[in-house]
Amino acid sequence: MNMELALQTFFDESRELLTDMERILLQLESFPGDAELRNALFRCVHTVKGSAGIFGFQHVVSFTHVVENVLDRLRTEEIHLSQLLADLLLRCRDHISLLVDIADPEDAVRLASASQRLLTELGPFHSVTPPQTPQAVVADSHQQHQWRLSVQIAADALRFGMDPLGFIGYLSRLGQLQVTTSSQAVPCLAELEPESCYLSFELALTTDASEALIKEAFELGNDLYQVQLECVQSAQLAKLSAGPPNDSSPELLARTIDKDAGQAHRRKPPAQHFRVQADKLDRLINLVGELVIASASVSLNAGHSGDAVSRESAANLNLLVEDIRNSSLELRMVAIGETFQRFQRVVRDLSAEIGKDIQLDITGAETELDKTVVEKIGDPLMHLVRNACDHGIELPAVRQQKGKLAQGLVQLNAYHESGAIVIEVNDDGNGLNRQKILAKAKEKHLLTGDGHLSDSEVFNLIFEPGFSTVEQVTNLSGRGVGMDVVKRNIEALRGSVELISPGTLGGTTFRIRLPLTLAIIDGFLARVGDATYVVPLDLVVECTELPKALCNADVVSTSHYINLRDEVLPIILLREHFMQPGTSGRRQNIIVVRHGAHKVGLVVDELLGEQQTVIKPLSGIFSHVKGLSGSTILGSGQVSLILDVPALLQQVSQREDSLDRSNNRHVRAPLAAC
Repeated sequence: MNMELALQTFFDESRELLTDMERILLQLESFPGDAELRNALFRCVHTVKGSAGIFGFQHVVSFTHVVENVLDRLRTEEIHLSQLLADLLLRCRDHISLLVDIADPEDAVRLASASQRLLTELGPFHSVTPPQTPQAVVADSHQQHQWRLSVQIAADALRFGMDPLGFIGYLSRLGQLQVTTSSQAVPCLAELEPESCYLSFELALTTDASEALIKEAFELGNDLYQVQLECVQSAQLAKLSAGPPNDSSPELLARTIDKDAGQAHRRKPPAQHFRVQADKLDRLINLVGELVIASASVSLNAGHSGDAVSRESAANLNLLVEDIRNSSLELRMVAIGETFQRFQRVVRDLSAEIGKDIQLDITGAETELDKTVVEKIGDPLMHLVRNACDHGIELPAVRQQKGKLAQGLVQLNAYHESGAIVIEVNDDGNGLNRQKILAKAKEKHLLTGDGHLSDSEVFNLIFEPGFSTVEQVTNLSGRGVGMDVVKRNIEALRGSVELISPGTLGGTTFRIRLPLTLAIIDGFLARVGDATYVVPLDLVVECTELPKALCNADVVSTSHYINLRDEVLPIILLREHFMQPGTSGRRQNIIVVRHGAHKVGLVVDELLGEQQTVIKPLSGIFSHVKGLSGSTILGSGQVSLILDVPALLQQVSQREDSLDRSNNRHVRAPLAAC
């Protein structure tokens, strides 16, 4: 058996259980009468303790046993969840997490004093004296019992990563254990399967541990163990010492924990899921990307050959590659809810620290996006949530003076929109103070001239490095560090952040737009001069031809607007924007793209159609160019640039604001109909 793999499974599952423990505890504070939540909370700690015992992590077992006792009293309603107990259990959860991460039990010595302090605090909530030694955790009573166990191990236990001898090590720590091994089922060497288990055991255990504690040895095995547990009366003790008792003895009190007793060959099929290392998954996506590029090359060559059979084969290959691409990308799609749930604890602890009553409301937790994006968006979201609690939400007394509820509300929301994911961080606080921001910006010399700024431009000043309107520095804020990093990290994910005040709740809203994946997208190719550009297909609304009357017209370059079916559409001439040499041809086309509520037309020379696009990052010397988010390799080997549509739209928005301030609205008059 691969013990390293089994240990890693223990660590991963324990961390997941502890995450669940924190989530359930926070839910219990709102619904203390929910019996199922109390039972689920108990099971989290109970399973961590049982798993740790199998691997011999006694430093984990000894601490979690006491926490388990408290949770057992909580689920039987001997005690009730108070604010004090909830705080203590959350700290115990954090401590268990530290203990689990200690692979060597000797390293637990440095945490012994912290363990003992928490155990002492737990004392008033349970009837058992906190254990001073690890051995104390196995004694549920002082009365010794004799137990007989018959254990049949499934043949494929090794294939599922189960150590057939793990339960023996666990039981040996509960008392005196005698083991009789049966190898009658072992076949001859020619028929022996090295990954199959053929052993069964008869055990005699003398212990003061409870029946429930003994059963824990087999919990992780699920249906890989067929176990019969029998308590032997004192009249049979002498017989036990000579060997396992006869099954026909009338003195046996049989207690079976076998789910399918006598039906070992009718076991349930294993769960249809398994763990995959993240680096292996990333390598798969990289290989699929190379396959996409190779497939595009095959299609191009088949088209040039003029052979119908080759073109049909290339078309079939493209369909298969597209299916492989979609299936591979789905493997990396995860729900954002787990990231959102982390902030329940953050908001709870912050509320207590800054003396505010704040509730976190989560919607859209089931929304999925690439795991790479989920991992990298966590820190920016953390800062925005902390910012909403510290800056946005007022103190309860202030809120009541304004006619608001004393409890503030922070909301996390996620949803899909136009091939992207939108994440909103809302609060119902006091919003942003325009005049205060302007004053601070002038003080820091961030403004030049006396021009009138729109609300959007003023609010975006908070993303400037070193900008802060907080008058007193605290542990949470006031140093002007953070918002510029938030924006930079979001833009590094090819995303954008928009600030709205007042927001949807009356306070402030940060709206983040992110791509669903950072690896492969469907793109739309267009040519401008000798260069080829890729527009993300999800953002394309339509394509249309630029009216001949406007082609090569100086007025188009001056106005930057056209009339598209009685709708004023801002346009960007990509040739001018990226300073492509040469002149436009007699025919030009417009690609209409939408991002959020905004639309813009991209003027190009030629439309080349759809193509799967493998995103490659830009090198350092090009990374500063506005309007580009990456590059790709076409089937011909040519490098094509991927347009950053949100950045282009932002430039259009800034251009509109500039035109409004200069009162040159006549320039925006529609020129001709498309």
